[in-house]
Amino acid sequence: MNSAIKSFTDFGKLPDRDIDLAETSLLLASLFHPDKTLDRYRHHIRKLCEAVAQDYETLLKKSRTKSLELRYAALKHILTNRYHYEGDFDRPEHIQNADMIRVIDRGKGHSMALAILYLHVAQAQDWECYGLDFSGYFIVRLEKDGKRLLFDPFHHCKILQAPDLRHLVKQIKGADAELSSRSYEPLSRRALLVGLQNHIKLRQIETEDYAGALQSVLAMRALAPQEFRLQFDAGILFARTGNHIEAITALEDYITKAPHIRDRQEAQALLSEIRAMPESFHSNE
Repeated sequence: MNSAIKSFTDFGKLPDRDIDLAETSLLLASLFHPDKTLDRYRHHIRKLCEAVAQDYETLLKKSRTKSLELRYAALKHILTNRYHYEGDFDRPEHIQNADMIRVIDRGKGHSMALAILYLHVAQAQDWECYGLDFSGYFIVRLEKDGKRLLFDPFHHCKILQAPDLRHLVKQIKGADAELSSRSYEPLSRRALLVGLQNHIKLRQIETEDYAGALQSVLAMRALAPQEFRLQFDAGILFARTGNHIEAITALEDYITKAPHIRDRQEAQALLSEIRAMPESFHSNE
């Protein structure tokens, strides 16, 4: 665990543009597969990148025009048609759909995990490509020369027009919801990766795997040290797993950083509960 967290701490110091989406998502998944080597998965991702590059060159020889549509066609042909990546329609929220090792094993995943694969492969070609978050559902935006194309990696790379996006927003947020400019704001690489691991954390908490959830939070905290809210999550999970000294430290740090008084009061109440416990509960042993 210490070596893994050190890796994420190193990534947390990098500028966002230098974070390797695929490698970091594999390392996050490896936290829960200590017996697996990542070489096969790294090789598969390199193979995807190479196949898209070759397919694009083949298409380019036929069309002779370097278009946005040609880039999209190469991505779809390789990831969707050849390797059959798609959403898990039966159990979309299952924990394995945010675990990149299992996503590659199965060819199925959460919209966020699939978006990360497409983004990594597209960015390996030096193509402009971004992830967009529609309230927990993730789509991909491909750009070239001022033109944009949005597609849904969960639904077999379907191209999304404005009516599709409006329908998607209403499906997720309710009948009165409308598209806004914020819907089109691209996510940072760090935000994508934290979101992926947060999905796993939520599933772990649902099954009362608090030790696993704590491991997820520590990885996220190392990867995104500026996300102060993770200190609150860490405090709760340290307390749940019996490490009250670390819980107190995390919550004290959160209180110094939380901008809203209600958040600080919530953390202070939890801190008071932990401090009121018998002295023996505060031991690390």
